[in-house]
Amino acid sequence: MASFADMNGHRASGYSAEAQPDRTEMRLLVIEDDRDAADYLVKAFREVGHVADQANDGEEGLVMALDGDYDVLVVDRMLPKRDGLAVIGTLREKGKHTPALILSALGQVDDRVKGLRAGGDDYLSKPYSFSELLARAEVLARRGGSRGEETVYRVADLTLDRLSHMVMRGKEEILLQPREFRLLEYLMKHAGQVVTRTMLLENVWDYHFDPQTNVIDVHISRLRSKIDKGFSQPLLHTVRGAGYMIRDGAR
Repeated sequence: MASFADMNGHRASGYSAEAQPDRTEMRLLVIEDDRDAADYLVKAFREVGHVADQANDGEEGLVMALDGDYDVLVVDRMLPKRDGLAVIGTLREKGKHTPALILSALGQVDDRVKGLRAGGDDYLSKPYSFSELLARAEVLARRGGSRGEETVYRVADLTLDRLSHMVMRGKEEILLQPREFRLLEYLMKHAGQVVTRTMLLENVWDYHFDPQTNVIDVHISRLRSKIDKGFSQPLLHTVRGAGYMIRDGAR
């Protein structure tokens, strides 16, 4: 087992430095102005079998991200010449949707929400473990490769059209309120995966209420009654102690 630590307190532990035979190779771009930290990440990614390039300021990173075919961008939030959020925002404006993982010493809720709203796909606070960063990057690469820019989500006979805002179960149209639509859209976007309450707070409600409120439970109950009631196969499931999941079939 390998264990690395850089001068900023990042620690890479709990992973094998040898490439895993069942791991799909990723191509990553690390945009980080701290050269020691950038070198450390590039080395660690390469040691587990991935391809990694690096850029040391926002302008260089933007050019490389626009020109290169990367699976995931690892972007430090505070960068010279152009900060990380501006880099991601410009990429999105130009139609470049490469998944972006933001690294930042700013770890408060408002900071994470701002990063996600700027176009980031995930947000990891410093100091971090490399094993967690690696796992998050691999998840983003899988999602980016399989989902692309889908406008229609389907699970069994349930269909959600993002453009027309129409939801159908079989031949029956289901009428949803705007918040219910956003909730279902997020669940279907992550079909087959456990969606936690925190994920829903960040992506559907934007933390604009007391996290202890039962608003999520109320909306889940209403949504379940609309998409499952009267149908033989339930699709919206509660995963006890973890969250919720939309999936095809019973387990």
